[in-house]
Amino acid sequence: MTEKASTTRVGGKPIVFGNDINTDVIIPGRYLVSIDPAELAEHAFEPLGPEVQQQLRSSDVVVAGRNFGCGSAREQAASCLIGAGIKAVVAESFSRVFFRNSINTGLIAVESPEAVAAISEDTPVWVDYETGVVEVGEQRFHFAPYPQGIQEILASGGLIPYLMRRTA
Repeated sequence: MTEKASTTRVGGKPIVFGNDINTDVIIPGRYLVSIDPAELAEHAFEPLGPEVQQQLRSSDVVVAGRNFGCGSAREQAASCLIGAGIKAVVAESFSRVFFRNSINTGLIAVESPEAVAAISEDTPVWVDYETGVVEVGEQRFHFAPYPQGIQEILASGGLIPYLMRRTA
């Protein structure tokens, strides 16, 4: 499939996780003294070891099973992924708080159990949140596109930049 130029289409190399990835695994609590995404990224997935951290840094998309981001309601779990260069998270399902924190920080989060089932670490994954499509190789999986307001928040880079533009 030919890549189209779009600001709503992101993706690339995936890193794949299983079910119930907790925010304590995504970013351990002892690092919550920082809000800098780049600094937090140094500790993303630290409990899983340096090999996983290295793989994360060379990935563009996090793929996970059910209940991704469960646990503590920490915004740093989403922002550390942005700091690590992650463009999107595709999961079977999300913790509601993690999903909202993702949108607020400008991280694309998409629920698509069918896409997750088709993804391997060898196949590039592309997400277009405007058209509601996850591409896995030559396969296309549809999801409900984000409402216009959420699209505007993501296009702005998160809720704070969005609000700053609206109030300027």
